Amino acid sequence: MIEVQNLVKKYGNHTAVKGISFKVDTGKIYGFLGPNGAGKSTTMNIMTGCLAATEGKVIINGHDIYDEPKEAKKCIGYLPELPPVYMDMTPLEYLRFVGKARGVKKSELSIQIEEIMDMTGITDVANRLIKNLSKGYRQRVGLAQALIGYPEIIILDEPMVGLDPKQIIEIRELIKSLKENHTVFLSSHILSEVSMICDCVMIIADGKLIASDTPDNLSKHISGNTLDISVKGSTKAILSALKGVKGVGEITVVSENEGIVKIRITSEEDIRSEVFFALSSIKASIMELSNSSMTLEDIFLKLTEKEESEEKEKDLSSEEAEDEVSEEDEDEEYTPLFTSDVEKNDKKGDEN
Repeated sequence: MIEVQNLVKKYGNHTAVKGISFKVDTGKIYGFLGPNGAGKSTTMNIMTGCLAATEGKVIINGHDIYDEPKEAKKCIGYLPELPPVYMDMTPLEYLRFVGKARGVKKSELSIQIEEIMDMTGITDVANRLIKNLSKGYRQRVGLAQALIGYPEIIILDEPMVGLDPKQIIEIRELIKSLKENHTVFLSSHILSEVSMICDCVMIIADGKLIASDTPDNLSKHISGNTLDISVKGSTKAILSALKGVKGVGEITVVSENEGIVKIRITSEEDIRSEVFFALSSIKASIMELSNSSMTLEDIFLKLTEKEESEEKEKDLSSEEAEDEVSEEDEDEEYTPLFTSDVEKNDKKGDEN
């Protein structure tokens, strides 16, 4: 449904997006994550045709967003970070206006508006001025306008901003239901919600795409298999038995309390059965045995912090290189590239 090819966006000397490429498949929900200033909103604005790219292409359902903007934009419903609502309209008036602008047939528009207002929970405030609505309800109106015309692709930039916990749950369920008929691409700072909603997660840092996979696969790839065990018995005997298990990586004793030892094991594969039989062979009582995985928050922090540290190292290296060059320049005798006529005459006079 969406194909982004080598996307670059520059603002003067600053490069906000640095050669991003990815594909978005039909019928899935994608989460687009990154710290503030990473280039998320810039990328989404380019994808929707609201902002021109410096380099690269965006193909929406087979249509180039620049060469065929009308055809491409017909496929998109977009909710920016700040909902594009008219404060002096009611939600009903605003949705009618959006529907007409999108070319929805008059015979279908009223039915669509009724269905979408019910879906987004704004039926009760349909005839109130938008300027008198709470931030949460304005967000819902913004989401409703993105659904008008039932576009194949829904792009949402921070759709849960300003919502209370009850509203977040309702919008979460709404977004999950959208993938039955739509492809959804959303950004959010509420990472727990992203892990519940999204089939695939993309993480961007410093304008570069640094990860793209399912939340489960990202967790396995970054943390490997981590096994947490609580065992009753001698710590020495338990560690000896575990070290004999094939595939065991690092073994860490987390705590020892009243004869119960808590241990964490890392490995490249699932070794729960082997660990169980090894501990059973020394008659150690297993109180708890479970695979633990990194949360999306842990993954996000680990990847973005790694990217930030690498960028700092590059910056320091380039600064050191510049300092070395400048020191070499200072040691060299200065020779002017151009000599003025006055200086030439003065030089001749000295020679005479």
